[in-house]
Amino acid sequence: MAASHTSSSSTHHQILQTKYDVFLSFRGEDTRNNFTDHLHAALIRNGFVAFKDDETLERGNEISSELSKAIEESNVSIVILSKNYASSPWCLDELAKIVECGNKKKDRKVFAVFYGVDPADVRKQKGEDFERVFAKYEEEFKENQEKVLKWRAALTRVASLAGLHLQDSRSL
Repeated sequence: MAASHTSSSSTHHQILQTKYDVFLSFRGEDTRNNFTDHLHAALIRNGFVAFKDDETLERGNEISSELSKAIEESNVSIVILSKNYASSPWCLDELAKIVECGNKKKDRKVFAVFYGVDPADVRKQKGEDFERVFAKYEEEFKENQEKVLKWRAALTRVASLAGLHLQDSRSL
């Protein structure tokens, strides 16, 4: 399988009959080789079955069926919101799927990590990182405003949840 995941005999995992305890959503260029890799390793060390998108997963206009299935088969999603997260339609589609799954199954948990971004900027899509990219999306997706609205709603929803606000890597 192209994705990085590790098995464990976690009782919690077996009871809920899902494939993954945790799904990690992140912008690779921002956090793959630092925070996300450390978090993934810590989860594995502590016996969690964690899914982390591998760079070898095929990229396209929409998230792959493998990624979509991994989201559906996870008990918890940890969304690492960073400076360039919203600049990736791929990440935003992934986030929309996470929110959709959370809305369908109330026992699914979503936890946000605000990595070097202000939660209020994420929630309102304001600030230089989010406002600029959404202005671009409004133009780029003129014929599909529903997609942009879905992304905005997903960011607003996740940024309204409990989460961890890290100013930078020194906050760890």
